[in-house]
Amino acid sequence: MNSLINKLIHLGYLRSDNVIAAFSNINRIEFVPSDLEQEAYADIPLPIGYGQTISQPLTVAFMLELLEAEKGQNILDVGSGSGWTTALLSFIVGEKGKVTALEVIPELCETGKLNVSKFNFVKKGIAEFYNLDGRYGYAKNAPYDRILVSAMADEIPAALKKQLKIGGKMVIPIFNDIWYVEKKSEDDFYLEKFPGFSFVPLVEKK
Repeated sequence: MNSLINKLIHLGYLRSDNVIAAFSNINRIEFVPSDLEQEAYADIPLPIGYGQTISQPLTVAFMLELLEAEKGQNILDVGSGSGWTTALLSFIVGEKGKVTALEVIPELCETGKLNVSKFNFVKKGIAEFYNLDGRYGYAKNAPYDRILVSAMADEIPAALKKQLKIGGKMVIPIFNDIWYVEKKSEDDFYLEKFPGFSFVPLVEKK
């Protein structure tokens, strides 16, 4: 277990066995540009091109712990970028689960798919990648047990609310807060807000 994971455990950001196992098995170095590999274990966001970043590990750990993904679940990963969160979620859900990754920038969608393919999640049919505007979700694979959004919105997109199962959970940055959302019924959502984070904005499909 590397020093970054030990640090996140010590600080209380990594707590659950399945999230710790995902961080331990899905090495961040596989998802950063080759010229930044020496920074892969630093607890900082890193540029991945096209004005986008691979998120700070502390932030990803915080969001995955809030999400409480479980084996066998159907998950939507919006703003998949480098593919790191898709791979982490694919590890957690296992061979009976599915992760649908949406990335609006075509080049990043392809890069993310190639990165996740290193772990055979695409070949096994666990992870699927689509070059789409994440604000509209992906209705074909809905409803989702969990939805993770890794780029900032100014409100929860209506399509994502609709595609979340009743009883399902979503973690999404709204401005610079992380929102935990739980769907109680079609029109009733429980919200909790956690301030003090920073994200790149969701990019619209042109």
